[in-house]
Amino acid sequence: MAKLKLSFACALYDRMQPLYTGEVEPDGIELNFMPIEEPRPIFDRMSGGQEFDVAEYSSSEFVQRFANKQCPFVALPVFPSRAFRHGFIAINKKSGITKPKDLEGKRVGVPLYTMTAAIFIRGLLQHEYGVDFEKIHWVQGAVNHAGSHGDPHVLPLLKPMNVEPAPGGKSLSALIEQGIVDATLGTSLPESIRTNPDIGRLFPNYVELEKEYYKRTGIYPIMHLIAIRKDIYERYPFVATSLYNAFVKAKRIALRNMYNLRALRYMTPWLMRDIDEIYDVFNGDPWPYGVEPNRRTLEALVTYLKDQHLIADAPKVDDLFVPSYGEPDSWF
Repeated sequence: MAKLKLSFACALYDRMQPLYTGEVEPDGIELNFMPIEEPRPIFDRMSGGQEFDVAEYSSSEFVQRFANKQCPFVALPVFPSRAFRHGFIAINKKSGITKPKDLEGKRVGVPLYTMTAAIFIRGLLQHEYGVDFEKIHWVQGAVNHAGSHGDPHVLPLLKPMNVEPAPGGKSLSALIEQGIVDATLGTSLPESIRTNPDIGRLFPNYVELEKEYYKRTGIYPIMHLIAIRKDIYERYPFVATSLYNAFVKAKRIALRNMYNLRALRYMTPWLMRDIDEIYDVFNGDPWPYGVEPNRRTLEALVTYLKDQHLIADAPKVDDLFVPSYGEPDSWF
């Protein structure tokens, strides 16, 4: 029987490489892996035209569309990208910002107000530090190049917020150097943080804060999930289990390769120390798939989306994902 041909757009992460090389093949599926290293174009092409059968996709955009019943996709609890975000808040030291509450009343640059990273950072600032994000004047634009951050097709906010485009189409990096914005947050730091001593992080000790935060809350922010076109899933429901199993196998291979220290797999000089931290903080697997091991993070995301006026009601996290009947996600 011929295999079902599916296109798959995703960055070439270590946990995805076995699918790209063919070392892992989903049962019954011929996967055309299309590596696209910048996630924003993938999201834009999926939201704007359902261009791929399966794709890495913004977790916040999926939940927003799901909750508003305007979602042409279903999702798997497979998370290609996740990142702590304490370290992604930059400040101009001359702005008078020394603590999170000082952001209130200031102009803060953000690539896209509705992007997942910004949602998690605002949630962090609100729930951990008591920051009222509605008292911030938001300036939206690309961080390190002129113009907008992609060509997003996002649903409108349920409540108007104080958001304006970057003046003159300038990059947020240029604007924070010039003092036109007082801070930036999102997926990237302004390039000026490397060259201008007046630009720094709000949380210089971000690694220690992130580890303490995770140990206390269980939240490790999820940026992206795997979306499947709904029409394909409804016609071929087996793809959910087949793909989920393949993603689990591919991640297991990536973990095994990383833990092989005979020759360092990645260009990080202290990989052995980093692996020690992975065992200490994450019990050996920093990248679990499935709903249950990620429940606190997913519940935080839907709470933040409601708090920030992207959805009216927070859906149950179990309802966000189609069922799959695959093997447990364990690398042990």
